[in-house]
Amino acid sequence: LKKRLEKCNRDILDYVEEFRDFSKMVLSHLAGLNNYKAEFKSEVENLLRRIERAQRDIDYFGSVTDSNTCIEVHEDLVKQQLFEEAEEKKKLKLMLNASCDHMLAGIKSLKIVKKTGDKHGSWMKDPGKKHTKIYLLNGSVNNVILEFSNIMTFTETSHTLKARRVTLPFPWEGTGHIIYQGFLFYHRHGSLNEIIKFHIQKRNITDQMLLPGAGRIPAYQLSPSTKIDFAIDEQGLWAIHAEPETGGNIVITKINHITMAVEHTWDTSCNSKDAEAAFMACNTLYVVYNLPSGGTSRIQCVYDVLDAVNTYEIPVLHFPKHQGSHSTIHYNPKEKQLFAWGDGSQIIYRLHTKQKV
Repeated sequence: LKKRLEKCNRDILDYVEEFRDFSKMVLSHLAGLNNYKAEFKSEVENLLRRIERAQRDIDYFGSVTDSNTCIEVHEDLVKQQLFEEAEEKKKLKLMLNASCDHMLAGIKSLKIVKKTGDKHGSWMKDPGKKHTKIYLLNGSVNNVILEFSNIMTFTETSHTLKARRVTLPFPWEGTGHIIYQGFLFYHRHGSLNEIIKFHIQKRNITDQMLLPGAGRIPAYQLSPSTKIDFAIDEQGLWAIHAEPETGGNIVITKINHITMAVEHTWDTSCNSKDAEAAFMACNTLYVVYNLPSGGTSRIQCVYDVLDAVNTYEIPVLHFPKHQGSHSTIHYNPKEKQLFAWGDGSQIIYRLHTKQKV
């Protein structure tokens, strides 16, 4: 029994020794695995860092490429816009005859030709015809034109004696109408923006049109009855009005007087507030301002449609002597004079002009 116990103890010791060796081996393998795990983890982390860096590089180069593309596209758009504007100016110069190179430098004198009619009205010659007839259109709503054979007949008689009466099928509104090439162009009373072309000698309507954007507010704050004003200069027929969308600034439109088609429109920097009238001369708009109570009229805003005039250097031009207000002021390009209606008086202003700079 003793021998058997000794043998059993030796066997146990051997088993313990073997287990200890096995444990050392397992621990050794585990340690190796831990080292491998740490190395693997380190490699994975390093790879992730490289991937992140690569992604940042991709994002950076992508953003640079996109930025350059945007810059190139933006520059192309600007170039295209500049090209289109240059082409548009060329077309406008051809249409408007850029050789018209004079501008208003002052108002030399005035002559009160006659005092007849209401406070509001207009009178004029037809600058497109060779005749010397004078036309008087009394009131801001009327349908009768008075035609005089010449200015002597007009000044020497009453406003009805010896005058030919021309009755319109529809009355006018405001005082902005104009006569050109034998036709009266006027804003039809009661309409928003309907323009009538009326043949004075044949006494019939030959054409009509609607002027987009016009008719909602007065062209000039101090002449509230006139929603649409017409003007004639060396280039033909123009319409002048104001729009709420422009903040009350004046809009000018070139109209083909034969076809009644809109040729071009400009939004000007001239405001209708405290304005009483305006006229066109040699592609340039001149806006006349006054006090609400009446006073010395002055040209205080100028707009050249071809940018041939440095409007910021133009001094304020005052109308001589006349105190009050103007219902209309029309430029006659043939005589280089202004035909104005001021408080019931028919006035001619002589002009001083100079070369555009």
